Amino acid sequence: MKAINIGKIQIDNPVMLAPMTGVSDLPFRKLVRKFGCGMVVSEMIASRAMVLQTRNTMRMAQHDDGASPKVVQLAGCEPEVMGEAAKLNEDMGADIIDINFGCPVKKVVSKGAGAGILKDIDLMVSLTKAMVEHTTLPVTVKTRLGWDEDSIKIVEVAERLQDVGCKSIAIHGRTRAQMYKGNADWKPIAEVKNNQRMHIPVFGNGDIDSPEAAMKMRDEYGLDGAMIGRASIGYPWFFKEVKHFFETGTHLAPPTMKERVHAARRHLQMAIDWKGEKLGVFETRRHYTNYFKGIPNFKPYRMKMVTSDESADVFAAFDEVLEKFGDYEFSAI
Repeated sequence: MKAINIGKIQIDNPVMLAPMTGVSDLPFRKLVRKFGCGMVVSEMIASRAMVLQTRNTMRMAQHDDGASPKVVQLAGCEPEVMGEAAKLNEDMGADIIDINFGCPVKKVVSKGAGAGILKDIDLMVSLTKAMVEHTTLPVTVKTRLGWDEDSIKIVEVAERLQDVGCKSIAIHGRTRAQMYKGNADWKPIAEVKNNQRMHIPVFGNGDIDSPEAAMKMRDEYGLDGAMIGRASIGYPWFFKEVKHFFETGTHLAPPTMKERVHAARRHLQMAIDWKGEKLGVFETRRHYTNYFKGIPNFKPYRMKMVTSDESADVFAAFDEVLEKFGDYEFSAI
């Protein structure tokens, strides 16, 4: 994909990591950058908690000092609070403020935030406007096609968001009612991009699970960039593979067992260094299935990784895996 601009910020490789609660934390953002991810976004942060500057929220809002751009995603339903949270993050060194209008989780939606705002497009627009007015940074939006199949008005919505100052929009090709079921529909996203009134970058999200899918999103649907979510969990190489495929039309060889163990060890250690032993061990567990996906008779080792409370036990499991499966040959994605 070609370089794009979000406001005055240039993104050379617009294949980005989607914001995912419990996944796109600082250690994982650092890791995927090493493997070719063009832009990363923080976990979703509640705007009210941000304004209160709770300990956990302030930790979630931290950035990799050596990385650029620094993007933080905020969620909420109160314009003034959202605006104050945006200004606070600007003061903390953020480069881009993203708004979450797409999280389908019940506890978020029930508060009128995330995808819950898809029921009130006027509020969605006023929240975006408030954010734009409270910060000098580019404000972007991540959303879904609509609340349900009967309320898809994403072309109109995107246009209105652009009109109040939104600098780019990322659209998940499902409604809130779908959650993550069924297939993502990219056609309405392409309709947003092909709207002659639209001049901001449009990113597609949902079911980009191979380099071919990312290329199809670019070439057949004409989108400016791709936002990668579930395909990257426990597989940071995905970004490197997509970039290589765009440049050469060929697939990279899959990472070896040694490379997987090395990345998993590094990931866990960074998580421990940042969150402490307990949280670092617990919150990295969800990645291990994909780090070692497809290995026969692997269940005992995976169980050890996802049930051990001590990092020493997990590191020992990595060593056992390398010793027993070191010669295992992985198939390409």
